Parts: sequence; C-alpha cells; structure tokens
Amino acid sequence: MNPNPDEVVVLDHGTGAKLSRLLIGDIIGTLEETYVGELEDSALLTVDGQELAMTTDSFVVDPVIFGNGDIGRIAVCGTVNDLAVVGAIPLALTLATIVEEGFPRAKLKKIFASVRDAAREAGVRIVAGDTKVVRRGDADGVFLNTTGLGVFRRTPLRMASVRVGDRIIVTGRLGNHAVHLLSLREGLGFENRVLSDCAPLSGMVSELLEAFPTGTVRSIRDATRGGLAAVMHEYAFHGGFEVRLNEADLPLQHETVMASDMLGVNPLHLANEGCLAIFVEPARAGEVCQHLRRNKYGRHAAIVGEIFSSSRGAQVRLADAIGAIKVLDELEGAELPRLC
Repeated sequence: MNPNPDEVVVLDHGTGAKLSRLLIGDIIGTLEETYVGELEDSALLTVDGQELAMTTDSFVVDPVIFGNGDIGRIAVCGTVNDLAVVGAIPLALTLATIVEEGFPRAKLKKIFASVRDAAREAGVRIVAGDTKVVRRGDADGVFLNTTGLGVFRRTPLRMASVRVGDRIIVTGRLGNHAVHLLSLREGLGFENRVLSDCAPLSGMVSELLEAFPTGTVRSIRDATRGGLAAVMHEYAFHGGFEVRLNEADLPLQHETVMASDMLGVNPLHLANEGCLAIFVEPARAGEVCQHLRRNKYGRHAAIVGEIFSSSRGAQVRLADAIGAIKVLDELEGAELPRLC
C-alpha cells in the first residue's frame, strides 16, 4: 500500500513539481511573520542600506560523479545561478559536507577539486563551511549544502514584473542533465552523446542585464528540479496567467527525445542544471535571444512561448506544429527515480 502524501512525506515531495509546491506551502505557512521570502530563487535583504541576495540549497545526486561533472560542480553552479537569476552579483558561498563512513577519499578530493574550479569560473569565494561524518548507510555517499551571498548593482528581478505579452526564452537544451544521469545509472547508452548541462550562468546573466535597458528582462528562473514545466506552472500560478509554449521551438537534442520516448517521460518535466527560463519584453525578445547565443552557455537559446491573460485561471498550454493546443499538466510527483 502506497503511503498517503497528505499524512507523511514521500519521495515525490522532492521532485520540484506539484507535491513539492504544496509541501513547501504547508511548511512555510507555519512560519507566519518570521518568514520574509517570496519563493524566488534568492531572498532580498537590506543591510545598512545595501541590498543583498541570499540563497541556500542542499545537493543529493546519484551518481555523485558523472560523465562531465559531479555533485561539487552542481553545488556551486546551482547556488551561483540562484543568485544570478534575481539580478545579483554572486560574492561568496558557504559549503557544508555530510559524508558517509567508507566513502572513498579519492572521490571526495575530486568533488572538492570541482568545487574549486567551478567557484573560480563563477568568481566566488568559499568563505565558511562544516563537515560531518555519519555512519555507513546513514547517507547516500555524500551530501552538500551551500549558502550563497550576492550584491545588487541593478534593479532586482522578480516574478511580479512579468506582464501579459512577455516572451519566454530558454537558454539551452532541455532535459539533458536528467537523461545523462539516468543513462549512467541504468546503462541506456546515451551518456556519451547527451551530457549534463551543469554550468555557472552568472557571467552570462550579468552580460545580458548590462546589454539591455532596465525592464527589458522582466524575470529569470533556473529550470532545475521539475524542469521547464515546473517553472511555467509557478509563474502561471503567481500571476494567474496562461503560459503558452510552442512545441516546435523547444530546444531539444534528438537523443534526449529518443531517451524520453523510450522511458515514456516528457523532457519538459526533466531536471536541468544550466538552463534558464527568461521572461522578456516582447519588442526586444529577438535581440535578447541573439545576445544569449553569443555566450557558450546560451548558444541554443530560443524563444519558446508567451504570457497570455486567462479567464480560466492559471494554466500552462502547449501548441504543436499544426497549431493544436493542449494543456501541459503540472506533474504530481516524479516521472523518474530521484536523480538530484
């Protein structure tokens, strides 16, 4: 008998989709006046007149080392990206490590070398940390937790700035990270052709915001757990919009589509670690897209959708190549086993 997600926490609560949203809402609702965030990727704080961004995240990845990255690279990139998407310049990270008894020291050294290299690329410093060792079987190899701090040199980006008519740009191919990890785990044979997209995107975001007037880019979100679909539902619920995506414009690698079809999953629900969803003023969307394509992490950028008003409440819809429109439902739980 399956456990009742209304009574106990289940694995599907960690997918970043509908059950995650409901669980977070229930937990945060109990914090009342002590909670000051707005469910953005980073919180905005003002300290002695200086606007700061802060975010925290925990990282559990299986496998912890994969074809073109590892949990260390993901931890730095994920935290840096969460700061960047609200318009902040990342400055510093903390790093806490929970490692299981018996974990190979060589693997741990490799992971920390990746932390160092990703931090150098992103231009951030590791300023504090903590290490705990737990008994064999009490952790999945190694878990990392990071907290990031950033400063603002420009107006912060918020979900509330998105307007009807805004265009939606994604900066990279969708679903590759999840397919790469699953292929390694299950021996599907796609891992050499479909690589993880894990990357620090703060430089690309900073260049974009400096190149265009304030207000051109309305909001940005990192499409990680739950994939692009989860992000679209989040914005639809926040603004009461209809978000409409054009299937033919979605940047999907052929092998990722093949793997998704084989597994019976939708790549729009699959995790990414280096792909942004950017909401842009309609008149400048083409220019923004071209600008992104000049960056190595944005070369597959594409305009994939638009924000519409909705008299039927928040919804996400997908238009196919012949113009037929269907509802893209919010995923309840996980289509695949936990990857990250």
